[in-house]
Amino acid sequence: MRLATRRGRLAGAAALFVTGALALSGCGAPPWAQGSDQASSSPSPTATASAVPQPVRNDLSSGSTQRPLTAGAVSATVDYWSTLSMDRWTPTALKPVSLSMVTTVSPDDGQKVYLQRATMTAVPGNAAQSFSPLAAQSDQTDAPGYLVLAPYSYSQTFNVGEVPADATFVTLQFTFEFLVQTTPTSNEFAKQTASDSLTVAIAGGGETTTG
Repeated sequence: MRLATRRGRLAGAAALFVTGALALSGCGAPPWAQGSDQASSSPSPTATASAVPQPVRNDLSSGSTQRPLTAGAVSATVDYWSTLSMDRWTPTALKPVSLSMVTTVSPDDGQKVYLQRATMTAVPGNAAQSFSPLAAQSDQTDAPGYLVLAPYSYSQTFNVGEVPADATFVTLQFTFEFLVQTTPTSNEFAKQTASDSLTVAIAGGGETTTG
């Protein structure tokens, strides 16, 4: 009689254990496993992206460039180039910039177009700042100026001197002042002004150049 009672108690205990285990499995992971699951599901820290230098614009990356300009009735076509290769445009080098210009006038009643003055100002800079401009360079002649009406053209070379060592580019600002005859036989002229700018990369500035 005692043996049967003891077996009944053991069977009841086993049933309670199985029921408890099923209850735990039905409620998800047991408490001791929840910490490791949360750790594994938490996102890993994202590595800080390294800064990528921004490319430096270079309008002379192909060796030359051509620009159309308009000043009132005057339409000008200007070609720019440098005889110094771009990899030698270092901060301390003397950097030549050449240009050639020809113009047309509209309406073309036979009046002439003259270039009275051409000016270039070089402004060095980098991604963080602009430096003081270099001394402006000008080419001008007695009035009325150089005849630039097609088929006659104007050519000139300016030079960019030394720039700060941490400059990565130089902006070349051009101003062209024209005198246009009011009539084909007149000694009176109308003044028109056109401006343009080029950005040229400085070699050794530590940034990638692009066209």
